[in-house]
Amino acid sequence: MTQQRLKTQVLVIGAGISGSTSALTLADAGYEVTLIVPGKELDGGNSALAQGGIVYRSDPNDAKDLEKDILIAGHHHNYVKAVRHLCQHGPEAVERILMERAPIPFDRLDGKLDFTREGGHGKHRIVHCADHTGKTIMEGLLQAVRMSPNIRILTGRTAVDLITTDHHARYKEYRYQLDNQCLGAYVYNEDTREVETLLADFTVLATGGVGQVYLHTTNTAACTGSGIAMAQRAGVRLDNLEYVQFHPTALYTRQSHSFLITEAMRGEGARLTNAKGEFFMKRYDERADLAPRDIVARAIMDEMLHSGEPCMYLDVSGVKHDIPTRFPTIYQHCMELGIDINKKPIPVVPVAHFFCGGILVDASARTTLTRLYSVGECSCTGLHGANRLASTSLLEALLWGYSAGQDIAQRITKRGYISKRLADAIPDWESTGDERNDDPALIAQDWATIRNTMWNYVGISRTASRLHRAFDDLRALSRHLHDFYKNTAISKPIVDLFHGCQAAYSITQSALRNPRSLGCHHRIN
Repeated sequence: MTQQRLKTQVLVIGAGISGSTSALTLADAGYEVTLIVPGKELDGGNSALAQGGIVYRSDPNDAKDLEKDILIAGHHHNYVKAVRHLCQHGPEAVERILMERAPIPFDRLDGKLDFTREGGHGKHRIVHCADHTGKTIMEGLLQAVRMSPNIRILTGRTAVDLITTDHHARYKEYRYQLDNQCLGAYVYNEDTREVETLLADFTVLATGGVGQVYLHTTNTAACTGSGIAMAQRAGVRLDNLEYVQFHPTALYTRQSHSFLITEAMRGEGARLTNAKGEFFMKRYDERADLAPRDIVARAIMDEMLHSGEPCMYLDVSGVKHDIPTRFPTIYQHCMELGIDINKKPIPVVPVAHFFCGGILVDASARTTLTRLYSVGECSCTGLHGANRLASTSLLEALLWGYSAGQDIAQRITKRGYISKRLADAIPDWESTGDERNDDPALIAQDWATIRNTMWNYVGISRTASRLHRAFDDLRALSRHLHDFYKNTAISKPIVDLFHGCQAAYSITQSALRNPRSLGCHHRIN
C-alpha cells in the first residue's frame, strides 16, 4: 500500500483549549490548518475535565495582585516575563476568544460575572460555568472549529515523530544547514494502520500532559507525554521536567482515584478533615485549606502516613451555595457512588494532575526548533515555576494558543516554505519490521512497570535512592522496548508505550539532577 502524503500550511497536533485556539485563530486569518487527534472524537484531552474555572480579573487593576499570587504559588521559580505576559494579556484573550469568538455562558449573579476563588488566590477572580467550566469551554470552541471551512480535521491519528531537516532530509543541502527546521510529522492512521507523512510549513504541538505515566492521575488516556518524547528526539530544549503537580483532592474509591474534586469547593468554604474530624491544614500553613496545591498535597499525605488511613476527607458543610446547583457534576457523581455530600464528607487523596515543565517556549509559543510551536500543558512557558496556581492552566493554554496563532499568521507566506525539492527530500516512514509482537499482556505489564515506578519513586516526595532506582529501572525498560519491538509492526499501543517510557525517563533524569527541594519537586534528601 502506498503511504499517504499530505501538505498543509499549519499542522496542529491536539485539540484541547490550546490547540483549538491556535487552529481557530489561524483559520480566522485565512490560513489552511490540519488538526489531528488520536481518538475518534475531537474532545479527548484534559481541557474538558477542568472543573474550577479560568482566571480572568476581579478589577481593571488586578494584574499586579495576580502576578504576586502566581509568584508565591510558584515559589518564585517562575519566569517573571511570562507571568507578566499572562497577567497583562490574559483577560484580552478571554474576551476575544471566550466572550466574542466562541461565547461561553459563564455563571452570573444579577447580570454580573460570578467570580470564585481557589487556593493561593488573594481575590475572587475566577470565572466559571458551575463545576464544568472546561467542558463548556471546549463545547463552544469545538463547535467553532468544526464550522470553520479552513480547518481540516483528521481523527484516529497518533503523531509518531516530528519531521526535521536534520533527521530526515535526504539531500545534503538540507542536512548540512546549521538551522534545523520542523517540516511536519509522521502520523499513524488507525484505520489504515499506515504511517502518513504530513508536511507543514509550521507545526504546533498541543499534546497535553504526562499524567498517564503515573499510577493514579486525573488525566485522560491521551496524556502519555508524547509531545515531550517527540520534541526531545528532535533535539528541542526542554525545561522544569521535575515539577509534576499532584492535585490534593481526587475522589477516593476502591476502584479509582481519577475523579477530581475541584479546589473551588475549598474556595467556597469546604475544609479538609482527618478521620477523627479534625481540621488539620492550619498545622501546615497559615493559609490553611487555601494554601497552594503542593503544600496541601503533602499535608494530606503526611496525615495519611501518620494515621495509617487510606484517605482524608473534605467537609463541604461550610459551603454557602446550594451544593447541587453550584457543583452539580461532583454532587451527581458522588451520589451515584452512594455518597451524599450534603450529609457526609468526601473521601479524597492526592493524584498526579498537572505538568509544570515541558517544551521550552517564548511568549509567542516558539520553541528552539525553527517552525515548531508548543502550547498548553506540553509546553513550559515558565509561568508556573515550581508549582501551578489554581485555574491558571486554562488561561495559559488559551493565551499561548492565541499567541501562537497570531505569530504564525504574521510569519507565514502564500508561497510556503516547503518547496517541491524539499518535499521530495523527505522520505516516507520506514517501518523497522512487520512481526506482530504487540501482545496486549506485554504492553500492559510494561505500562504497569512505568506507572508503579513513577508513583513510588518519582512521586509526591522523592529521595536520592528512590530516584536512582527509578533511573535504573526505566533505563532498563527503555533498552528492552527498543530491542523487543525492533522488528514489530507499528501500532498505536506501541507508539503510546514508547512515548510514555521516554517521558517518564526524562522526568526522572531531571528530578535526579536537581537536588534542591522546591514546590512540587519535594526532595527529602
